[in-house]
Amino acid sequence: MDISVIVPLYNEAESLPELTAWIERVMAANKFSYEIWFINDGSTDNSWQVIESLREKNPCIKGVKFRRNYGKSPALYTGFLRAEGDVVITMDADLQDSPDEIPELYRMITVDGYDLVSGWKKKRYDPLSKTIPTKLFNATARKVSGIRNLHDFNCGLKAYKKEVVKNIEVYGDMHRYIPYLAKNAGYDKIGEKVVHHQARKYGKTKFGLDRFVNGYLDLITLWFFSRFGVKPMHFFGLLGSLMFVLGFIAVIVVGANKLYCLYSGLPYRLVTDSPYFYLALTAMILGTQLFLAGFVGELISRNSSERNNYQIESELK
Repeated sequence: MDISVIVPLYNEAESLPELTAWIERVMAANKFSYEIWFINDGSTDNSWQVIESLREKNPCIKGVKFRRNYGKSPALYTGFLRAEGDVVITMDADLQDSPDEIPELYRMITVDGYDLVSGWKKKRYDPLSKTIPTKLFNATARKVSGIRNLHDFNCGLKAYKKEVVKNIEVYGDMHRYIPYLAKNAGYDKIGEKVVHHQARKYGKTKFGLDRFVNGYLDLITLWFFSRFGVKPMHFFGLLGSLMFVLGFIAVIVVGANKLYCLYSGLPYRLVTDSPYFYLALTAMILGTQLFLAGFVGELISRNSSERNNYQIESELK
């Protein structure tokens, strides 16, 4: 099979027939063998009934229905597990992503040899309250991930080699950082294509401004796990040791200052009367706790079933 199209959706019953017909026209024009996976993320409208009626007309249409709303990442993960096409295309169900982009995305994967191609909605039809935070978010993501050629990490229109989606785990809200997940898994041939962005035709957006706050927190989490996930002692141990040493030196300075005053006959005060003593003591306690956190993290990491899960590209025997 050439292509698997994965469409996560939530309350998009109005747009599904038009989107399906559009995808079918593109596939027929290019003679692609394909399947369409609609992942119904707990919709409260009649989206599932629409999917069932579309399935009756076209056996290439398949679907999964969640009992409740889990989010876009679980929907994509479920679709990735079931995809059988050599190239996997993801797109949103709101008709803002154009299926006419599919042939070129397919070519970039199969001919140009990219592992992943992400769409870039260079000209957007979103309000400034959405576009400005998006630009800031993408700039930060480029800096942290090291993928400097991507301008739109969260674009729903993406293309992947089949092996990429089978070797990454999308969870929580990590769908925003699939290129970063792919890079961490060893798939670093990541490209970008300017795609047409259409104004929403039906319904309203399902995302609020809180996604930008959550997005930054997820980015920090992903960066930390990619750097220190299998070696937490390198982070917590170093930071803890540094804090403990600084606190210990501060205690010595406070004590030495009192001894000097005693020896010189100068007025002095009790060590416990100095605020620096308590700051130094706090630093030593925090340093010890951070060091122990790193040690516990190492114990957990060494007992993880994933500790030796390496991506092997080829092997000669």
